[in-house]
Amino acid sequence: MSQSIKSSRVQQGFSLIEVLVTMIILMVGLLGLVGLMLQSQRAQMESYQRVQAVVLMQDMVNRINTNRKAAKCYATTTPLGTGYTATPAACAETAPTAGQKTQAAADLASWSSLLQGSAEKSSTGDTGAMLGARGCITVTDAVPLAPLVPPNKLYNVVVSVVWQGNGKTVAPTGVACGTDLYGDDAQRRAVTAPLRIMTNITI
Repeated sequence: MSQSIKSSRVQQGFSLIEVLVTMIILMVGLLGLVGLMLQSQRAQMESYQRVQAVVLMQDMVNRINTNRKAAKCYATTTPLGTGYTATPAACAETAPTAGQKTQAAADLASWSSLLQGSAEKSSTGDTGAMLGARGCITVTDAVPLAPLVPPNKLYNVVVSVVWQGNGKTVAPTGVACGTDLYGDDAQRRAVTAPLRIMTNITI
């Protein structure tokens, strides 16, 4: 009789160990699932921010194309957007009209505001842009393949939008905009649009 009781106790002990092992395996699986969900959310956020950056970059490309005679007035000396509180400097170019210069300054101010998130608002402030969004525009003279009829001019324009990613990847190469403004440069993300602008259509 005592032998059967002892055997029963041993069997009960083994069943408890099996339950504990099962719980541990289940917890490890759940932790893996949580990690996968976090990684998925991070990837979705990165994708969303990149889409926002492309939209803002294309917005400025369209503005410059619309006001092409004042293309050189869009060149920036400091990144617009996050941390930018100044007013775009008056354009010193002589070819554009006063109205074209005014339009360029208004476009830069509006773009800076959009980079700061003014397109969407919440109770905590502007939330319509990427984390730490900044924008830069470089404009340099381009050498045409054939002589241009004055007052035509040809410019190389590069519109860059940068922001802070959710993790470290690889620092963008060939994009100086926002360098060293996000701590480790491996957290900086960037999209650029190089284009050529001819001030007039006639050649």
